Amino acid sequence: MVDPTSELNEDVSEEEAPTCAVCGAALVQDPDHRVVTRVDDGQVETTHFCSDAHREEWTG
Repeated sequence: MVDPTSELNEDVSEEEAPTCAVCGAALVQDPDHRVVTRVDDGQVETTHFCSDAHREEWTG
């Protein structure tokens, strides 16, 4: 997994990049990329989205 705090525009291949939780698109050099971070049972979980619209559509 890619460190969600790293620069996702540098040296990240499409295979290693996070994907949108709604459409599954690889998020490489995506200026509209959004992330929801939460703690569940002591574990940090991140969910990535390619747009605000997909973030709003998600019901996780």
